[in-house]
Amino acid sequence: MQILKQLRAGPLIFFLAAGGLNHLAAQAQEPPLEMIGALSRAGIPLSSVGTYVQEVTGGKMLVASNATVALNPASTMKLVTTNAALELLGPTFTWKTRAYVSGTQVGDVLNGDLIIKGGGDPKLVLENFWLFLRQARARGIREIRGNVLLDRSLFEEGFYDPAAFDGDPLKPYNAGPDALLLNYKSFSYRFMPDEAGGKVKIVVDPPVAGYPITTPRLTNGECGDWKGKLQTAVSGSGVHFGGVYAASCGEKTWYVHPYQMTHADYFNVVFRQLWADLGGSLKGEVKNGPVPPDARLVAEWESTTLPEVIRDINKYSNNVMARQLLLGLAADIFKLPANPERGGRAIKTWLANKGIDAPELVIENGSGLSRIERISARTLGRMLVAAFYSPTMPEFMSSLPLAGYDGSMRQRVRNRGVAGNAHIKTGSLNDVRAIAGYVLAASGKRYVVVCIVNHRNAPAAQEAGDALLQWVYEHG
Repeated sequence: MQILKQLRAGPLIFFLAAGGLNHLAAQAQEPPLEMIGALSRAGIPLSSVGTYVQEVTGGKMLVASNATVALNPASTMKLVTTNAALELLGPTFTWKTRAYVSGTQVGDVLNGDLIIKGGGDPKLVLENFWLFLRQARARGIREIRGNVLLDRSLFEEGFYDPAAFDGDPLKPYNAGPDALLLNYKSFSYRFMPDEAGGKVKIVVDPPVAGYPITTPRLTNGECGDWKGKLQTAVSGSGVHFGGVYAASCGEKTWYVHPYQMTHADYFNVVFRQLWADLGGSLKGEVKNGPVPPDARLVAEWESTTLPEVIRDINKYSNNVMARQLLLGLAADIFKLPANPERGGRAIKTWLANKGIDAPELVIENGSGLSRIERISARTLGRMLVAAFYSPTMPEFMSSLPLAGYDGSMRQRVRNRGVAGNAHIKTGSLNDVRAIAGYVLAASGKRYVVVCIVNHRNAPAAQEAGDALLQWVYEHG
C-alpha cells in the first residue's frame, strides 16, 4: 500500500482519446502502401510488424496494425524506463556518492578506513570521481593506513553473467549494474605501433596502478581481425595480450569491459592511481564493506540531474546507464536493496495508475538489451501519448534523437521532409528493428509513432520505418 501511495504521488497522467479505444480502433487503417512496399522488398510479412500511429491531441488513429501483439522492442524499451523515472523521481532528481571515515586522523594521516557508499549514479565517470576524491583530500587526508571499503548495498547482490546476452562479455554494453559503478566499469586501450622500436605501446584509460599489461608482439602483414589476433586475457591481476598487432593497423582504440575483474578489483586499480595522482597513499586494501555506525561524512558527490542522464540514455542508447536507472528507480520506490524485478514492478504499477493496461509487458533490465523483454506497439504508443501531457514532457521529448540530426537518428531521413520534425528512439537487435516517438506533421499536428519489427530479416527494415515517418509527416 505504501508503494502504491508513493507511485500515485508522482504526476501520473491518465489519457484516453474521446470516444475510447474501441472508437479509435474503428478509425484505424493498415500501414501505408509506402511502408508495405518496403517491407515486401525486405521479405518481412506484416504479421511480424506491430504499428501504432495516433494523433496526440484529439486522438485520431491513423494506423493500428498488430498493435496488441507482444514484441521485443529492443532499445525502444528505454522510453518506458526513462519516462517512468522522470515522472516518479522528478526532473530534479540526482544521485549522491558519499565518502566517510572511521578511526582517527592525526595531521594528514588517517588511522582508519575510508568508506565510499554508492548511490547508484549511472554516470560516475572518471572526471567526476576525481573531483569527488579531491574533496576528501581537501579535508587533509593524505595517507590512509586502513582500508578503502566499498558500500554497494543500495543494489541487491546477485549473479550477473556478462556473456548471457550475446556471448561477448568484453563488450562494454555487457557491464552489469552496480551501486558504485565507476566509469561504466570499462577500459579503453589505445594501441600505438612503434616500428622503429619493434614494439607496441599501449595507453590505458582510465590510468591504473598495480595492474600490469602484457603488450602484443608487433608484426607485419594485414590488419584484418586485429582484436581477435590480440588473444586477450583479462583478470583481476592484469591484462595479457598474448597475440600480435600488425603495424599496418596504425593507431587503434579498443573499448573493453574487463568482465573477469570484480567491481572491487576495478575500483581498486583506478582508485589507487587517482589517489596517488592527488598526492595520497593507501596502506591497506580496497574491498567491500558497509558504512560503520560511527563513520563521519567527509565528501559528497552529487550527480548531474535525471534529465541529463536520460538524454544520454535515449540519444545514444546507453544500455549500462539504463540498467542502472531501473535499479535506481526500484531503490527509491521500495526503500530496499534494488533488483530488476522490483524495478519492473514499479513501472507496471505506474502504467496501471495511468490507465494503461499492459498484460503483455515483460521487463528484464529496462534497457531493451534483452531476448525476453516484451511490449506491444499500443502500450508503448499510449504511454507516449500520456507522456505528452505530463509536466515532464519537455525533458522527456528533448531526450529523444532528432531525426536527421543527432543521436541514433543522425544518419536517417536526412534529405526528407520529416528530418528535424521528429523525435524518435530507435532499437535494434539481430532480429529486431524498432522506432518510437513523435512526429510533427506538415499540417502542424503531432503524432505518436511506434513500429516494431520482429523477424529474421529485421536488419532490412530501416527503409520501411523511414517510409512510415515520412508518410506521417506528409499525411498526418
